[in-house]
Amino acid sequence: MKSIYAEQYRQIGLKIAYYRKLRGLTQEELAEQVGLTPAYIGHLEAPNISKALSLDTLFDIAVALDVAPQKFLAFED
Repeated sequence: MKSIYAEQYRQIGLKIAYYRKLRGLTQEELAEQVGLTPAYIGHLEAPNISKALSLDTLFDIAVALDVAPQKFLAFED
């Protein structure tokens, strides 16, 4: 991951956490639905960790959370 994109990855993670909680899912439940580990989901969502993810992973998470993928990519300054 390029460090210049760290803030965008942080925002994606925070949005994943927001929509996951909105759906009433735990990190473990989301991880199970998308075939990832709970630790990976935890790293994605942690505001102090910038964790890169693939588009496939983002799309899988979007499907599991019933959220349009572009919602994760609408960045705020």
